[in-house]
Amino acid sequence: MWVTTSLDIFLITMTVVYVVLVLYMLRGWFQIPYFNSEQETVSTPVSVLIAARNEEENIARTLDCIVQQDFPKELLQIIVVDDHSTDKTATIVASYASRGVTLLSLNEGDKLNSYKKLAISRAIAQASGEIIITTDADCRMGRGWLRTIVRCFEETRAYMVSSPVAYDEEKSCFEQLQTLEFLYLIGLGAAGIGNKNPTTCNGANLAYRRDLFYEMGGFNGIDNLASGDDELFLHKVAEKYAAKIRFCKSKEAIVYTDAKATLSAFISQRRRWASKSTKYRDKRVVCLGVSIWLFNLSLIAGLLQFVVDLPNIHVLFLLAFGMKLLVELVFIYPLCSLVNRHFLLVYLFPLSFIHAVYLVYIGVAGNVGKYDWKGRKVR
Repeated sequence: MWVTTSLDIFLITMTVVYVVLVLYMLRGWFQIPYFNSEQETVSTPVSVLIAARNEEENIARTLDCIVQQDFPKELLQIIVVDDHSTDKTATIVASYASRGVTLLSLNEGDKLNSYKKLAISRAIAQASGEIIITTDADCRMGRGWLRTIVRCFEETRAYMVSSPVAYDEEKSCFEQLQTLEFLYLIGLGAAGIGNKNPTTCNGANLAYRRDLFYEMGGFNGIDNLASGDDELFLHKVAEKYAAKIRFCKSKEAIVYTDAKATLSAFISQRRRWASKSTKYRDKRVVCLGVSIWLFNLSLIAGLLQFVVDLPNIHVLFLLAFGMKLLVELVFIYPLCSLVNRHFLLVYLFPLSFIHAVYLVYIGVAGNVGKYDWKGRKVR
C-alpha cells in the first residue's frame, strides 16, 4: 500500500511549481519576436567596452572581431581597460591603437572588491558613444553583431538591450554539457525580459544608453560585490524602465565564448554568479530562484528515497523527473534552434540529473565565503 509522506507532498508541490514556472518562462520567450532589421544603415555612435585581466591568449582575436565589424568606423569607439594584468595583455591592446582601440589602465593604488565595475565605470567616463556595449576579452562575434544591436535600439527605442551569448568550439563532452546548460540560463534571461520581468543577462553581450547609466547612478549600491556589473545593473534599470528593456533575438547578435575546461573553473564561475543572489531587491526574482532551488532539492530527496527503496519503484520521483525533462526539452529546443546546435539535446537526460545536484550545491556555496576570480580571492 502506498502511503503519502511529507516528502511526497513536497515533491508534488515543487514539481507543479517548477512546471508552471518553466511554461511561464516559455511564454516569455515566445513573446519576443525574432529581430530582422530590414534597414541596414545605422546612425547612433557606440562605445564598445572590454575589461581585461591576463587575457593575452584571447584579446587579439576579440579585437579582430570588433575592428572588422560591418559598422561605420566614424560611429565606433573601442575602449579596453587593463585590470592590473601581469602578462602581455596591455602590450597587445596597445598594438591596436592605429585601428581605433583605446587602452586605459587601472591604477596600482586601486584596491577594492569590484575591479570589473571600476573598469567599466572608468571606460564609460571616457566614452563618447550614445550607446555603451560591453563584452569580454575572450569573445567572438560575426561581422553583423554591432549593426544588429544598434538597429535594435533604433527600431525599438530601447534603453537597454540584452543579447544572446553561447559557448562554441567545445573540446570535450564536459564543455558540451556546459553549452546546453548555459543556453538554458540565456533562455531564462530572455524570457524574463519577454514577460516584462527582467531577471538575468550576461555582460559579455549587454548594451545600454550612456545617459541611462548615469541616471541610474552607475554601479552605486551594488559596487561592494565583485560580480553583478550586468545582472544587478539590469535590476536597477528594471525597477524604473522594465518596459524599455529588450532582448535581441537574432543569430547575428550572438556573442560566442568558451566553456570552462575544468570542473574547478566551472564551479568557481558559477559560485561567482550565484553570489549576486543575496543582492536581489526584486522579490519576484528571489522567489523564482528559491522555487527552482527548492524543486531541485525535492528532486534529490526523491532520488535518495528512490535508491533506498528501489524494489518498490517510487512512482512520484519518476513522474517528477519525467515532467522536469519534458518541460526543459520544450523550453530549450528553440534555444538550440537559435544557435543551430540541436545535437546538444542528446545531453539533456544526464544533464537533468547533474543540474539538480549542482544547483543545490551552488545555491549554498555561492553565498558562503570567497571564491577565486582572475587570480584574486573575492566575494
